[in-house]
Amino acid sequence: MENTSEKNTATFTHLSTLSQYIIPFGNYIFPLIIWTNYKDKSEFVDHHGKQTLNFQLSLLLYTLILALIAIPIFLTVFLQNIPMEAVFNDHDIHIRNFNFQANIGMLSVGITAVVLFGLLKFAEFFLVIYASIKASNGELYKYPLTIPFIK
Repeated sequence: MENTSEKNTATFTHLSTLSQYIIPFGNYIFPLIIWTNYKDKSEFVDHHGKQTLNFQLSLLLYTLILALIAIPIFLTVFLQNIPMEAVFNDHDIHIRNFNFQANIGMLSVGITAVVLFGLLKFAEFFLVIYASIKASNGELYKYPLTIPFIK
């Protein structure tokens, strides 16, 4: 049975990933620091620390894949339409000579990748909160769609 200190440490390990919204790479740095300090002291904290880091690394991989899909598509579509011209009239912007019909398929794939990224970040926030609640209740939690990088 886990004591209150272990539950709090495991909970804080999950919640520390939310520091990414304030500190760049905080979602990797803080859970790693907490996990390395407590992994030998508590099997419960070790489990939650591994889950947290595996989840964050999996999200990084998924984000890189989506970026590798979306960025080249948007760059290709934009560079193919370089002779377009923008006209600014009374607070309105009119773009001429941009061919949407020829690029609708590629734009759809790029927009889908961006939407999936947004959904991924939205799900991440709520899964971190849910995992924190599970840890504070003394339950083991395993994030969905997580690749076990650290075993």
